[in-house]
Amino acid sequence: MPSAQLDELYRQSSSGPIPAGDSKGTALIWPGTSVARPIAWIVRRFFWQGKIFSRTDDTLVNKLSPIGIHAVKAVVYKGSSWTDGQESIILDYSRTSFVAWYVRDEIREIAAGLYLGQAYLGKTRFIRFAIAFPLSDPEPTRDSMRFGPLT
Repeated sequence: MPSAQLDELYRQSSSGPIPAGDSKGTALIWPGTSVARPIAWIVRRFFWQGKIFSRTDDTLVNKLSPIGIHAVKAVVYKGSSWTDGQESIILDYSRTSFVAWYVRDEIREIAAGLYLGQAYLGKTRFIRFAIAFPLSDPEPTRDSMRFGPLT
């Protein structure tokens, strides 16, 4: 999806619930171009795999490097977007990270378990990203219980 469409999707989406758990991340660099997918693959494989959110202390950590080291913590809360002033989920590194104190991410839910994000260096947006959470089936079905209840 080209940049303009991603921007419009972000503006039309609501913040949604603050997520919890382990997400799979995708960097959206030069979206809508022929190099977007290869770059996203390289970033995920070697640099950033996603984020792990904790509701118990309203924080997250990023999964970095080819082995997914948990590092670079952020505080998570709802606040006003720097993009349009509407409510977003803010991922604030200024209080928790010596390395990324100047980084702020914003995310909004664009589909169930799928969030579109924007990362800022200072007040300048420098990258878009997506994070996806696995959807769980809250009610076991007859087929899923064929071999016993889910655990």
